[in-house]
Amino acid sequence: MTSDPAASPFADIRRLLTEMPGPDGDAIAAIRARDAQLTKPPGALGRLEGFVEWLGAWQGKAKPTLDRPMVCVFAGSHGVVERGVSAFPASVNRQMLDNFAAGGAAINQLCAAYGLGFRVFDLAVDLPTGDICSGPALDEKGCVATMAFGMEAVAAGTDCLAVGEMGIGNTTVAAAIYAALYGGEAEHWVGRGTGLDAAGLARKAEAVRLAIETHKDHLSDPLAVLARLGGREIAAMAGAILAARLQRVPVVLDGYVATAAAAVLHAADPHALDHCLAGHRSAEGAHGAVLERLGLKPVLSLNMRLGEASGAALALGLLKGALACHRDMATFEQAGVSGKSAE
Repeated sequence: MTSDPAASPFADIRRLLTEMPGPDGDAIAAIRARDAQLTKPPGALGRLEGFVEWLGAWQGKAKPTLDRPMVCVFAGSHGVVERGVSAFPASVNRQMLDNFAAGGAAINQLCAAYGLGFRVFDLAVDLPTGDICSGPALDEKGCVATMAFGMEAVAAGTDCLAVGEMGIGNTTVAAAIYAALYGGEAEHWVGRGTGLDAAGLARKAEAVRLAIETHKDHLSDPLAVLARLGGREIAAMAGAILAARLQRVPVVLDGYVATAAAAVLHAADPHALDHCLAGHRSAEGAHGAVLERLGLKPVLSLNMRLGEASGAALALGLLKGALACHRDMATFEQAGVSGKSAE
């Protein structure tokens, strides 16, 4: 790792973390004022009301929108797969990209059902990253370049971004990231992923332990953790999340792997995820425990572990419903409905 932080390839990323805008308090006040006039008891829509405030706060709009919601799936390959940590071979990565393109995946159906934009980032799926058990997944320059590529997720314009991934073996690298950031036994962080048997789960835990041991002298810097233990899809998601913050785009996170990208940013700056919503609590590994550490309450908990932004897309559909109620519901005056009696 470069000894001089100013000369590090990560210097620009650290600078961007200091430039993150905060929430728009005026937008929140305006949304609350309208909500008080709608034909319902105060607070009757529960968390749906808070979702609208969250959208407005981070879009900087008194009248938030979901006209151009975008679901981005980041796909990468991992050298650690050769250690038998996944129930599926790495060749599935390319096959699933073809499936996305043909419209055959679950995420295609969800995006069509909810009117969501969909984009896939192919992060060199035919070129696996380094095996984290024997060396770094990426060097620092490669990691930064991949983060910059992920920042393109918001370049075309969107008013809410959902981030997810696809990559055989990426729950192993996510588990290694969590172990590096938070400590604890490898067994706490690993899960069955795409359906590992007991022997595969043991290989997965051993891979995480070996990765931590291999890189133990370089894990005090969260960005170094990302480069050494992550993958291209995780680095790209971190870049997308950061770019969205800088452009005032709220972000919906998918599951266990997407949250690993977010956790790196949170470890670098505890306010880096203030614009993020956890789309769901995954059935994979210790996702719920991670969300608690990050202070993120999931929108949904459906025992899902598919990845490919499926949970985030479902949450976006719920957000669209919440916004429709806020935007289109009649006020007491418009509907001729009596308000709450004065006491």
